[in-house]
Amino acid sequence: MLSRSFLVHSTKPHRLMLQCSVLPHPKFIIQDPILIFLYFNSFSALPSSSLSPPDTHYKLNHKDWLSTTEVMRIFESIKDPNSVFSVWDQYTNRKDYKPNEALYTLVINKLAQAKNFDAIEDIMQRIKLEKSCRLSNGFFYNVIKIYGHLAGRIKVAMDTLFDMPRGYNCWPDVKTFNLVLNLLVSARIFDVVHEIYEKAPILGVEIDACCLNILIKGLCENGDLEAAFYVLDEFPKQRCKPNVRTFSTLMHYLCAKGEVNQAFGLLDRMENEGIEVDTITFNILISGLRKRGRIEEGMELLVKMKLKGCEPNAGSYQEVLYGLLDAGKFSEAKDFMDRMVCEGNGPSFVSYKKLIDGLCKEKLIGEVDCVLKQMLKQGFVPKMGMWKHIVGSMLSESGDCTSICFSQVIGG
Repeated sequence: MLSRSFLVHSTKPHRLMLQCSVLPHPKFIIQDPILIFLYFNSFSALPSSSLSPPDTHYKLNHKDWLSTTEVMRIFESIKDPNSVFSVWDQYTNRKDYKPNEALYTLVINKLAQAKNFDAIEDIMQRIKLEKSCRLSNGFFYNVIKIYGHLAGRIKVAMDTLFDMPRGYNCWPDVKTFNLVLNLLVSARIFDVVHEIYEKAPILGVEIDACCLNILIKGLCENGDLEAAFYVLDEFPKQRCKPNVRTFSTLMHYLCAKGEVNQAFGLLDRMENEGIEVDTITFNILISGLRKRGRIEEGMELLVKMKLKGCEPNAGSYQEVLYGLLDAGKFSEAKDFMDRMVCEGNGPSFVSYKKLIDGLCKEKLIGEVDCVLKQMLKQGFVPKMGMWKHIVGSMLSESGDCTSICFSQVIGG
C-alpha cells in the first residue's frame, strides 16, 4: 500500500490528478509530480507491441466471436493483397462467418489489386450459392467494371449481368446494363452489342438516351452509319430524346468520311430541336472543315460559336491554326497565333515548328525572329533540327541574318 502524504481524497480537483489502478481504493489519486513522472515512464519501458494492438489476423485463430466491425478491420489491415484470399478462406470456416456487401466489396477490390481474378470468380460463385445477404446494383457495377476494365473478361462481365436476377436476386439498373454495352463497344465486339440490347426487357431494364448513344457509337465505329441513323430515329419510339452527345458522335464519323455538309445538316437539326450545341460539337465541325481545306468557313464558325454563347477553347483555335498552316497561309497563321496568345490560348509546339518551317521557306526572316521570341516566352525550346533549318534559310538569304537566330539561342 502507498502511504506517502501525496495520497489525498479526490475532492481537490484543482491540482493535476491521475487515477492509478495500483492504489488501494478508487478514491485515491496521484498528485506527486515525481510519482507521476515514474508512472508514465514505466509505460515507455514496455515493449511497443504491448502499447499498440498487434496484427489483427491472429483473431481469426481464436474462438472469440467477432463483430462485423472487427472483421472489416481485419481485412482493411491486410497490406499484401496477395494474402487476402487465404485470410478470406480462413474467415469462411469460422462459426461466426456472416459477410455483408461492404465486406464482399472490400475483399473483391483487394483481390483486384492483386490481379487475382480467379479468386473473385470463386467468391462470386460462393455468394450465388450462399445468398447470405442482399446486394445492391452498385456492388455488381463494381464487379462488372473489374471484370471488363482490369481483367479483360468481357464474357464473364456479360454473364454476371444476366446472372443478377436469377443468381443473386438483384435486377440490374440501366447504369449497370449500359456499362456492359460500353465494354462490348470498347472491345469492338459489335456482333453481340445488339443482341444484348434486345434483351433489356428480359432484365427489366428501361432503355435511356445513354444506352442508345452507346449503340450509335458502336455502329459508327463498325462503319455502319446507316444503321446508326436508324437508331437516331428510334429515340422517340423509346420515349427518349437525343442529346448533344448523340449528334456529336454522328458528326464526328460523318466528318471522318468527308461528309461535312451532312454533319452541318445535323447541326441545323439540333438547333431546330432546341438542343444546345457545346464546344466539342463545334470543334468537330471545325476539324471537319479543316480536313476538307475549307479554312475560311472554319474561321467563320469560330465567330459563330461566340455569337451562340459558346466560348471557343484551345482546341477550337488550334484547329483553325492548323488549317491555315496546312493551306500555306503562314502570314495569316502568324497573326492568328498572336491573337491566340493574347486570348490566353497557347499554340502547340507543332504549330510553332510548322509556322517557322513555312516562314523559312518563304524567306520571311523578320517574321521568324518574332515567332522565335514568342515561342521561347511560351516555354518551348527549339530543337537542333529546327535551328539548322532556320540557320540554313537565313544564310541563304543574308549573312547578317544569322545574328538574329543566334541572339535567340543565347537569350539576347
